[in-house]
Amino acid sequence: MIYTITLNPAIDKRIILNNFKIDGVNRFNDEREDAGGKGINVSKMIHNLGGNSTALGVVAGSSGYFIKDQLDQMGILHSFTEGDGNTRTNLKIVDPTYQTYTDINEEGRPISDQVLKQLEKNLFGIIKKGDILVLAGSVPNNVSKDIYGRWIKIAKEKDVKVLLDAEGELLMQGILSGPYLIKPNIHELEGLLNKSVQTQAEAIECGKMLLDHDIKIVVISRGSEGCILVSEDKVLHVPGLVVDVKSTVGAGDSMVGALAYAIEMGYSLEEAIVLGVASSTATIQEEGSIMGSLENIMKIKDTVKIHQQ
Repeated sequence: MIYTITLNPAIDKRIILNNFKIDGVNRFNDEREDAGGKGINVSKMIHNLGGNSTALGVVAGSSGYFIKDQLDQMGILHSFTEGDGNTRTNLKIVDPTYQTYTDINEEGRPISDQVLKQLEKNLFGIIKKGDILVLAGSVPNNVSKDIYGRWIKIAKEKDVKVLLDAEGELLMQGILSGPYLIKPNIHELEGLLNKSVQTQAEAIECGKMLLDHDIKIVVISRGSEGCILVSEDKVLHVPGLVVDVKSTVGAGDSMVGALAYAIEMGYSLEEAIVLGVASSTATIQEEGSIMGSLENIMKIKDTVKIHQQ
């Protein structure tokens, strides 16, 4: 089983308006609300691929009920812990006129020590040897930045593979515990190493350096330049695909979901990265927080080119 953790879930509210004016009155043409947060998006992509996962995390209030109800309707298993207050709402403004995508995100609600301990007890009471754990996204400000690192250590003791998708101190502390896979984008990689990474060769060098921390697979997203997968014995490069972009929300989460699914299914690294790129590309062709469909993913897969370095 794949388990996903979202400590900072949200309702992603997308509005579409043309010719967005700052300091002016704007009237939007369309709106949509989706259960969001990186781990939840990962679970949604796994579901679209035909796999199963259980989404865990902390939700609260009427927004929390909305998230659970939407996942129920989609047929996605979940075991959330109830927190205080109300889960946040993130606003996504899409302007087709100027081809802009603006995120206005609320700060995550604090999680009490009691709720966090309850979530941790739930998580490590159900995962077992051979499972996959996805730790994704930010945490509320009152949660220690070493939480992913601590959970990675416990998971590894249970022989659970951990996929980590985070940034800043969360990523740094997590790396020190040696997750199975990390997926930084180029900006997260630069922040992690405190250096500019301009070329493919530089990105590959950085990926190889990170393997020294007992990480088995490093996947580096480079936006329109594609992505790079680095393991102990392979370096794979997949060039970016040129497609019409409707929303960038969930693109990275889609790749993580596809990678988790591929690992559970025993795919080769080549098959895994192709599926990851196809899933991410399919998602950016959808509006709002909608994950790419299986039908479109399969079509895109046939166009993905992979190069071994």
